[in-house]
Amino acid sequence: MRKTPGSIGFLSWPAFRLPGLAAFLEAKPRFLFFSAMAGGVEKIAGWGRRAHTARKLAARKGLPFLTLEDGFLRSVERHHSRLSLVVDDLGIYYDASQPSRLEKLIAKLLNKTQKARVRALIKAWRKARVSKYNYSRDYEGKLPSRYVLVVDQNYRDFSVLYGRGNKESFARMLDAALSENPDCTIIVKLHPDTFTRRKRSHFDVPSLMQNPRIKVLVEDCHPIRLIEKAQAVYAVTSQVGFDALMWGKKVRIFGMPFYAGWGLTEDELPAPHRRGRASLEQLVHAALIDYPRYIDPETGKRCEVEALLAHIGLQRRMRERFSHKITAVGFSLWKRPILGRFLGGSNVHFHHNVLSIPRQATVAIWGNEASEGLAPEANLLCIEDGFLRSVGLGADLIEPLSWICDDLGIYYDASKPSRLERILAETDFDKALLVQARALRKRILEAGITKYNIKAPPWKRPASSQKVMLVPGQVETDASIRFGAPGIKTNLDLLRAVRRANPKAYIIYKPHPDVQAGLRTQGKSEKLVELHCDEILGNASMANLLNAVDEVATLTSLTGFEALMRGKRVTCYGQPFYAGWGLTKDIIPIPRRTRQLSLDELVAGALILYPVYVSRATGRFTSPERTVEELITWRETGDSLLVWWQRILRPVFANFKRHIRKLVLERKVLFSVDKEDLHGGS
Repeated sequence: MRKTPGSIGFLSWPAFRLPGLAAFLEAKPRFLFFSAMAGGVEKIAGWGRRAHTARKLAARKGLPFLTLEDGFLRSVERHHSRLSLVVDDLGIYYDASQPSRLEKLIAKLLNKTQKARVRALIKAWRKARVSKYNYSRDYEGKLPSRYVLVVDQNYRDFSVLYGRGNKESFARMLDAALSENPDCTIIVKLHPDTFTRRKRSHFDVPSLMQNPRIKVLVEDCHPIRLIEKAQAVYAVTSQVGFDALMWGKKVRIFGMPFYAGWGLTEDELPAPHRRGRASLEQLVHAALIDYPRYIDPETGKRCEVEALLAHIGLQRRMRERFSHKITAVGFSLWKRPILGRFLGGSNVHFHHNVLSIPRQATVAIWGNEASEGLAPEANLLCIEDGFLRSVGLGADLIEPLSWICDDLGIYYDASKPSRLERILAETDFDKALLVQARALRKRILEAGITKYNIKAPPWKRPASSQKVMLVPGQVETDASIRFGAPGIKTNLDLLRAVRRANPKAYIIYKPHPDVQAGLRTQGKSEKLVELHCDEILGNASMANLLNAVDEVATLTSLTGFEALMRGKRVTCYGQPFYAGWGLTKDIIPIPRRTRQLSLDELVAGALILYPVYVSRATGRFTSPERTVEELITWRETGDSLLVWWQRILRPVFANFKRHIRKLVLERKVLFSVDKEDLHGGS
């Protein structure tokens, strides 16, 4: 059989079916239904020490054998596709009985550039608070003032068996921890598989609990806080020992893991003669840079460890923002799974009756109006659309890429501070953040990205030289009007005021897209707006329109913020989140907003620090930069067009929502409806 260049053969179907395998290997994987098919491959691969048959086949055929295993920064959830893989052509890192490629790499000397990279990586690792698995929260209980951490592992785990450990190793480890640290509490952390997969521990847990000096952690928790505060870490072969080295901790080892025997740990067993002295930089460079291979979860392509570390660090940071348990009220059925993604890391429970919610619960509501009946002790979390939302309208049930999760208020309610206002008022915007904001704004402008990104024809500016002003219409029943416009509250009155202030300007009025689409009710006397403007513009590209006009006059519309990003003058007749910072002309000032911000600082707060972004491709938290790229792709592919049932039911659904809205606003019923269509930013 003719060889396929670069092909690698597998006898194990699960190993062959690993997601991203071709990218990891940079070669074509082939499943060998029969060993006789091995003539068409250049190498044989198998998973860990279990691949006995594949290893024998490779030896018989005289082919190189590759051992695959998880890397040391694997994933967020255990059931998620692995994002790192080690490919070892000599052995495997956890088998101390024979050489591995990792051992060879650890022994390599590093140059200055490599050392600097490792030091930066260790710093980033600690800042991101990551480990191999990253799904669980840090331990949230009270820790003793002084303790050492003793790490359990699964009974008869391969890393224990091949790392020269056994059950007696764990007993010796515990005895040493007790005798060597008489002034410390001993915290024994059981392996998470003890709970999630019902695996067996190496310890007699009931006996441990009888010892007053021992605290047994029976919950499934992330190890980093435990490592960070520990006086020392005791392990047999657990990767927690490697993590502890990167945290600068004393590490006592009772087996022979890959990081032992190099002079960095206090080892109970003699090291293999193959191992000598190595620095922490050599160990980390080998274990995290040279040895594993990484996949970017958003592109599916190979990446460096720093990129994956940033991604997983983001997941951990976002998953620990709020309480472990969140109660949600007033969310429609289609929003519920979306809320679960945006509050990933918390268990979300949906309630219909506010009276059944515990008094001090963390309660998620849409906007800021569903809090009636909640106990004053409740911790409110207000949810709203973000400022880079989707390709298509939320009222058409187009899923969002960004939401706001505000634990102080909500950005459109100017009557009190919101988390965004706190960010803008108090953040020390460093140089790196401002560079990021400037680059993000530039990309948004280049791509013509706005909130909804609806495809529409461009608008042509009139030939006259007079000033051209845009007045964006808003849904007059929106909460952004009720809570952010203390003076004028209708589109008609806004246009009258703009015309009085600018009698010679060419004024364009653009109705709100939900009103234009027939999904929301037209404003009071809005039919008269033609008397106060020069042009009513329905279907037009907002990005193109903003580039063409000279100025925007608005109550609270997000269009004002989008205009600021394009360098346009903005006059605010209401009090939107972007007013009061020295960037807009404010008809009604906001006394508590006294700080003067640059445009990049405003963008950093509003688009980087405040919203939550979830990738359409992965369903995981992502960055604003990646969200912009997804919006560009989404808009170009055009797959946001309504499906057939949405087109058929759209007018029926709109009429139903208008009826329900009327009843709710009149306080005649208590009904769990789609709050996005009752209030929110425009």
